[in-house]
Amino acid sequence: MKQVQIKLFKGILLFIFIVVHACTPPKPIKGAVVSAREEASAIGVEIMKKGGSAFDAMIATDLALTVCYPNAGNIAGGGFLVYRTNQGVKGSLDFREKAPLAADANMYLDTEGNVIPKISTLGGLAVGVPGTVAGLYEIHQKFGTLAWEDLVQPAISLAKNGYVVTEKQYKSFEGKKEDFIAVNGIDTFYAQGFKAGDLVKNEALAVTLEHIAKKGKAGFYEGPVADALIQRVQATGGIITHEDLLTYKPVWRDPVYFKYKDLSIYTMAPPSSGGICLGQIMKMIEPYNVGQYEQNSMEAIQIIVEAERRSYADRSLYLGDPDFVNIPQDSLLDVSYLNERMESFSFENATKSPEINPGTIVWEESEETTHYSIVDPMGNAVAVTTTLNGSYGSKVFVEEGGYFLNNEMDDFSSKPGVPNMFGLIGGKANAIAPQKRMLSAMTPTIVERNGKLAMVVGTPGGSTIITSVLQTLLNVFEYDMDIQTAVTRPRFHHQWLPDVVIFEPNLFSQSLMDSLQGKGYDIKEQYSRIIGRVDAILISEDMSLSTGADPRGDDAAVHLY
Repeated sequence: MKQVQIKLFKGILLFIFIVVHACTPPKPIKGAVVSAREEASAIGVEIMKKGGSAFDAMIATDLALTVCYPNAGNIAGGGFLVYRTNQGVKGSLDFREKAPLAADANMYLDTEGNVIPKISTLGGLAVGVPGTVAGLYEIHQKFGTLAWEDLVQPAISLAKNGYVVTEKQYKSFEGKKEDFIAVNGIDTFYAQGFKAGDLVKNEALAVTLEHIAKKGKAGFYEGPVADALIQRVQATGGIITHEDLLTYKPVWRDPVYFKYKDLSIYTMAPPSSGGICLGQIMKMIEPYNVGQYEQNSMEAIQIIVEAERRSYADRSLYLGDPDFVNIPQDSLLDVSYLNERMESFSFENATKSPEINPGTIVWEESEETTHYSIVDPMGNAVAVTTTLNGSYGSKVFVEEGGYFLNNEMDDFSSKPGVPNMFGLIGGKANAIAPQKRMLSAMTPTIVERNGKLAMVVGTPGGSTIITSVLQTLLNVFEYDMDIQTAVTRPRFHHQWLPDVVIFEPNLFSQSLMDSLQGKGYDIKEQYSRIIGRVDAILISEDMSLSTGADPRGDDAAVHLY
C-alpha cells in the first residue's frame, strides 16, 4: 500500500510538472545570430551578452566564420551589409572586392582574343583586391561600441583552440583537395586529410588575426600580413600590389528601397544586382496576388518564373559597378515599366527567353557565399552576405597567414559573349577595369511592416540568391509560414538564360513537373540541385524574435534570452 501511495504521489508530481511546464510561456528571445556555423553564431551572441550591439556582433561573427567556415568565411574576400538601427535609420556598406590597378579588359585573353581557361578562377591572377577587413573596420568606426580588440579576440581563440569538422565540411575539403595541392603543394594546410570529427587548429590564422586586433585595418593592409599576401599572390601569377591594398576603401551606399503591399523592403544596391532584381520580381508579381494560389502550385510557380525571367534579362544588360556604369535604377523599378514587361505573360504557355530582350546572356557567381542575420536586444538589425566567390576562392592559400584568397575576378565578364566558369555569359556593363567592383547577386535584406522591423534575411547561392530570398519573403508574408518552415520549404529557380527551370530534387510532384512541361517549361531531372541556404530572423508586432536556420547546410541560430 505504501509503495502504491509513493507511486501515486510521484505520478501527481510529474503531472503537476508537465502542466506547469506546458503553461509556462517560452522565454522571449532578446537577440539572435543566424549563420553558417554554430560556433560563429555563438560568438556573436556572446558579444551581445557583453553589451555589444548587432554591429559589434557582426564583426565577431564574420571573423569567426573566417576560422571555421573557410570555403566562404573570409578576411580576403568581400561583401555587403544592409542595416537598420533601433532608431529606424537604414543604410548599407559595400565592401566588395575591386580589380587591381594593373587589371585590364583583355587580361584573360590570349593573343587571338580567346579566353584562356581557368586563369580567372584558379591561382593568383583570379584574385581581386580584398575588402572584408576594411569593411569590418569601417563598420566599427561608425557603429562599434566595444573595443576592436575584444571583437577580434574570439576568432583568435577559435583559431588556437580549434573547431570540429562536420560531415558536410569533410566532403567539401575532400572535393577540393586536388585543387589545394595543385595550387599550393602537397603540404598545404587544408590538404592534410581532415575528417569529420577532427579538431582543426589554425595557428597561422591566429597570428594574422592578432595583427588585425592590434592594428585594425592596417594590420591586414600593411605590414607583415600585407607582405605575405602580396608575395603569395605574385608567386601564383597575380598582379595585386601594395598600392592596391593601401588604396582600397569601402563605400557607404543608399540601399535599394521598394514597397510590396504593406511591406517596406531595404536591400543591396549595385554593384549587387540583388536589390534591383528582387524589387523588379516582387513588383511584377504583386498585381497577380500570388497568395491566392497554393504555395508552390503551378499558377504560383508560373507567375514567379515569368517575373524572374524578365528581371534577369534586364540584369544582364544594365547592371554593374555604379561608379563606372550609369544604372537606370528608377526606371528599372518603375511600376508602369514592370507591368509592361509582364504583358506577354500567359498562364497558357511559357514565354520563351529568346523572345525577351535584351539579348546578352546573364553571368552567374559562385554558390559558395555565406550569409548571416543579427538582431540585438536594442533593436538594431544587420544582414550581411560575404564571399570568396568560388568555394575556397582561387584556392591560393597564404600558408603563413592561414587563409584563402578570393577568385572574385571571374565575376567580371572576361569577354562579352563568352562563358565564365559557370558556363554563362556576361555583358559589357560588367567588363573588367582597374579599381572597378565586379557585379554580384548578393541580396542581404531588411523588411519593415507598418514602420516596424519585421525580417532580416539573406542567403548564399550565386544567381539563386535573389530567388531564394524572394521565396522566403513570400512564404512568410503571403503564405503565413513561421520563419523556420519558410526557410526549409523546397525552392525553384529561373534566370532567363539558359531557359530552364531548376527545382530542388525529389521535393516537387511529378504531376506538377509534367503539367509545367506541357506548358512549354524546360524541366529535367539533371537540372535539380539544392538552392540557397537561407538564414533569417522574423520579428513580430510585439518585437519578439524567431529564427530560421537552413537545414541544407550546417547553419545554426543561437539566441540571447
